[in-house]
Amino acid sequence: MIEIITNVNGIVNNFVWGIPMLVLLVGTGIFMTILTRVFQISHFGYWVKHTLGSIFTDKHITRHTEKEDQSITQFQSMCTALAATIGTGNIVGVSSALLFGGPGSIFWMWIVAFFGMMTNYSENVLGIYYRKKNTKGEWSGGAMYYLRDGLGARHGMHQAGAILAVLFSIFCLMASFGIGNMSQINSIAGNMKAAFGIPNVVTGIVLMILAGLVILGGIKRIASVTEKLVPFMAVFYIIGSLTLCIVNAGQLVPALASIFKGAFAMKAVGGGIVGAGIKMALTWGMKRGVFSNEAGLGSSVMVHSSSNVREPVRQGMWGIFEVFADTIVVCTLTALTVLTSGLVDLDTGAVISEAEGSALVGEAFAKVFGQAGPAFIAVAILLFAFSTVLGWSHYGSKAFEYLFGSGAIVVYRVLFIVFILCGATMSLDLAWDLSDTFNGLMAIPNLIGVLSLSPVVFRITKNYVDRHIRGLRTEPMLSAFPEIQKQMAAELDDSE
Repeated sequence: MIEIITNVNGIVNNFVWGIPMLVLLVGTGIFMTILTRVFQISHFGYWVKHTLGSIFTDKHITRHTEKEDQSITQFQSMCTALAATIGTGNIVGVSSALLFGGPGSIFWMWIVAFFGMMTNYSENVLGIYYRKKNTKGEWSGGAMYYLRDGLGARHGMHQAGAILAVLFSIFCLMASFGIGNMSQINSIAGNMKAAFGIPNVVTGIVLMILAGLVILGGIKRIASVTEKLVPFMAVFYIIGSLTLCIVNAGQLVPALASIFKGAFAMKAVGGGIVGAGIKMALTWGMKRGVFSNEAGLGSSVMVHSSSNVREPVRQGMWGIFEVFADTIVVCTLTALTVLTSGLVDLDTGAVISEAEGSALVGEAFAKVFGQAGPAFIAVAILLFAFSTVLGWSHYGSKAFEYLFGSGAIVVYRVLFIVFILCGATMSLDLAWDLSDTFNGLMAIPNLIGVLSLSPVVFRITKNYVDRHIRGLRTEPMLSAFPEIQKQMAAELDDSE
C-alpha cells in the first residue's frame, strides 16, 4: 500500500513541482514586487521600524487582548506564523538543497525569499481585507475567503471563486497533516533516536501529549506558547550558528563565492555537466526556499488574519519580516555553518560527507562543539519542528472550519493530535514527498487569488502610503465589508 502511495505521489509531485510551478511562484512575487514599487526595498526602514522595531517601542504590538476578545496581538500572530515556517526546512531542507543542488541552490533560495516577501505581504493584506468573524467571535481569514468573497464577487466569477476556495481548503487540510505534522514529527523522532537513543514511539507519545495540551486550547493558547517559544528558539539557534561562522571566519568569503559561482554553474554541482548544475541548483533552491518560508502557499495568512490589527498593510509588513527572518537569516546561517565547516568542496560544490539531512548540519556543529554538536541540532530541530506543528494545527483547523463549520473544529484537532504518533513512526522520504506535493497543490488556487486581486493590493498599499508616509488625508481601506470597514475606521480614529 505504501509503495502504491509513494509511486502515485511521485507522479503528482513531479507535476506539481515542475518548472512551470516554480515560475508561477517566483513570477507572482516578481509581479507583486513591481506592482508595489519594490516595497520591500523602497520602504525597508519603514517596515523594519514597524515590525522588529515596534516590538520594543509600541506596547500595542505585544499587549495581550482581553479574555473575551478572541483575536491575538500582532506580535503573537507573527510568532505563530514564524513557528509554522521556522521548522525542519531551515535545517534538513537547507542541507538537502546543498547535497542535491550544491552551494548555488542557496542563491536561488535567496531569490525566492526576496520576491516571496511581497507574495506573503500580498496574502496578508488580502487576508485582513476579506476576513470575517465566526460564531465564536474569532477572526477567520485566508485564501479561501479572498477567493470566495474577492475573486467570487467579480462578474461571472462567483462559482469559480467558490470552487477554488473549497479546493484550497481541502489541500490545506491535507498539507497540515504533511508539512505541518508528519514530516516535522518524523524529523524530531529520528534526531532524538540518533542523538539520545530515545525510541521513535516514545518521542511520538510525549509530543502527542504536549501538543494536545496546547492545540485543544485554541488559537489564544497556541499564540501564548509560540510568543515565548519562537524568540527563544531563534536566538538559541542563531547564537550557535554564529559561533561556528566566527570560528570558521576564514572560510566565509570562499563559502559566499561558492554560492554565487554555483548559482550560475561556473562550478557545476559535484563536477557534473554545467547545464544540469544550473537546473539542479535552481530547482532545489526554489523548492526548499518555498518549503521553508511558505510564501505563495497561503498558509500563514490564516494566523495573521487572527490579529487585532486594523490596517491590512501593517499585517502585510509582518509578512515581509516573516520571510526575511526565516530564509534570509536562519536558512543562510544554516548554509554557512555547513559550507565553512570543510564538509563541502567549495570548488566543485560536492559534499564531502556521507551524512544527509540534519546529520550533515550536526556534523558541522560537531567540528566545533564535539559530541554536543549533534545534540545541539537535535534540540534545535525539536524546538523548530514542534513549533511548526503548533502553527500548522491552526491552519488546518481554519481550513476544516471553512469546510465543515466552527462547531466541528474539535474533531480536526483530535485527528491532528493522533497523527503526531503516525509521523513519529513513518518513512521519512514519504513524509517529505507528501509535504512537497500538498504544498504545491495549495499554491495553485492561492496564487490565482493573489494575481486576480493584485489591483486590490495595489490600491490598499497606495492608500496606506498616501496616509501614513505622504501625510495625505483620505478615507482608509480597511475591509471589503461596509459594516467591518465602518467599525475599524471608528476604532482607528479613536486610537489616533
